Amino acid sequence: MDHTIVTTEIDLDDTPVVTVDLDIMERNIRRFQAVCAEAGVKLRPHIKTHKIPAIAHKQLEAGAAGIACQKLGEAEVMQAAGIEDITLTYNVVGKAKLERLVRLAGRCDLKVVCDNRAVADGLSVAFQEAGTRLKVLVECDTGAGRNGAQSPLDAAELAAYVAGKPGLSFAGLMTYPITAHTAGFFAEAYKELDRRGLKAQIVSTGGTPALGLLRDVPGVTEHRAGTYVFNDRKCVESGVATWDDCAMRIRSTVVSRPAKNRAIIDAGSKTLSSDLLALDGHGRIVEYPGAKIAKLNEEHGVVLLEDGAPAPEVGEVVTIIPNHTCVVTNLHDRLVGVRGGKVETVWDVAARGLVR
Repeated sequence: MDHTIVTTEIDLDDTPVVTVDLDIMERNIRRFQAVCAEAGVKLRPHIKTHKIPAIAHKQLEAGAAGIACQKLGEAEVMQAAGIEDITLTYNVVGKAKLERLVRLAGRCDLKVVCDNRAVADGLSVAFQEAGTRLKVLVECDTGAGRNGAQSPLDAAELAAYVAGKPGLSFAGLMTYPITAHTAGFFAEAYKELDRRGLKAQIVSTGGTPALGLLRDVPGVTEHRAGTYVFNDRKCVESGVATWDDCAMRIRSTVVSRPAKNRAIIDAGSKTLSSDLLALDGHGRIVEYPGAKIAKLNEEHGVVLLEDGAPAPEVGEVVTIIPNHTCVVTNLHDRLVGVRGGKVETVWDVAARGLVR
């Protein structure tokens, strides 16, 4: 079941509505796939950006090796839609989740990550009792300051621990995102693994903005990226996309002009999210690039207008490139696929809200 609704019965002026330009999205998919192929690395798209099985299938049809999911609920939706190669890039903790993980692993080629022994112990007990084995990648913190083994030595020692646990197989190393420290970290980790008689069959890196660093990291076998499928304001500001590469646009109506230099739109934090990502403002209004979405309430966006510049009037529909597409997707039940300005398809956001 791909949760695609083929219909043109959508009024694009009944706002706010999140649209995806299909020509741009398909071009993004082809381009990113080609870049990874040229680097000799498999692409494993992260579906947290779109959460839609039909789009994941488009990425696989373009040559992706499999997908990555951030939460177990996402992985369950994607497997139910016929996707067979899934990596779950999050520590799985707790009896209820481990029981679901075992069931999921029986239905697809599943790999998970782990960055500590407590997680490894839980995985081992669950899969030993199930009488099967689970492939596990050791997550490494190579500069992000988030999850991950804190040194190459720590990574190798955890890999050896995983390899020695019943029900588990050590499959490789994983990090997010690539940083200036990733190459050195992995080079040393390979040496530490070799001293223990282990080899990372999979070396998985991640991040759309980090793609330019991919060739600098030795031994990478796959790259995980999500945002590239739509791109957003952060991608443009990071230099990995142009405004013309941004497929997601939020259509919003100006509902008030309470002052000469201020407009109010019907897209607030429940539509755009409040994620600033160190950017100035909450998105880019395509028709008025000098305007600034300065503040969001739940249902109101406060737009500051340039003195003397053209400005929208009440009733005008504007299009917004969001700061962060992934969060916008998770705020909406449906995304509307358009081609040439006309509605071609509507997708249910099938994995929306599945944070468990």
